[in-house]
Amino acid sequence: MNKPLPVALVTGVGPGTGAAIARRLASGGYAVAMLARNGERLAALADEIPHSRAYVCDVTDTPQIDATLARLRAEMGEPEVLIHNAVGGAFGNFLEIEAAVLERNFQVNAMALLHLAQRLAPAMIAAGQGAIITTGNTSALRGKAQFAGFAPSKAAQRILAEAIARELGPKGVHVAYVVIDAVIDLAWTRERFAGRDDAFFIKPAAIAEEIWHVLQQDRSAWSFNVELRPFGESW
Repeated sequence: MNKPLPVALVTGVGPGTGAAIARRLASGGYAVAMLARNGERLAALADEIPHSRAYVCDVTDTPQIDATLARLRAEMGEPEVLIHNAVGGAFGNFLEIEAAVLERNFQVNAMALLHLAQRLAPAMIAAGQGAIITTGNTSALRGKAQFAGFAPSKAAQRILAEAIARELGPKGVHVAYVVIDAVIDLAWTRERFAGRDDAFFIKPAAIAEEIWHVLQQDRSAWSFNVELRPFGESW
């Protein structure tokens, strides 16, 4: 009997980074559980990506997380890998933003990571292996003007991931935070930054490839902080 494929769970699976991560994991031999709110888009990706399943889930809704994980475990098995790619973002002056916007972004970026890690880490600890990787950006490192509704939640996410890493690393579970310091190459970003050449953008497939590399790291040389940027990015 064939051994079942290891299971990876990816949140925030949209047309860009999330889909690229799902494709890379599937090509590397994982069965991929794809979570997002857009069921139609997820279903199309599930038809395209082998050994993948679509799960419509709002990661700010804890009962939805629990119901989704129960279904996922019954259909696919226990996830060995969690990639938290879902992101809540907003731009605006701190005097003008609605407080609810920042609260919502905390739910997506930080609290969802906590809820998922709490539910998935125990099985990883018991197995003595596993991985939790979160995709972030430079808002996790600095608070710039117009980022008040977003950056605090990404900074909290990074610190939470570091706290989780310090707990789980000695137990054999690799936790990493990937800072994406770039504009991701998507249809809407190409339109917004019209006139920029290819070197300005970071490719979703390249992000996915680096996440794959982190997953494959030897235990003697694990990364936590990983930063990605195009060669021409000013930083």
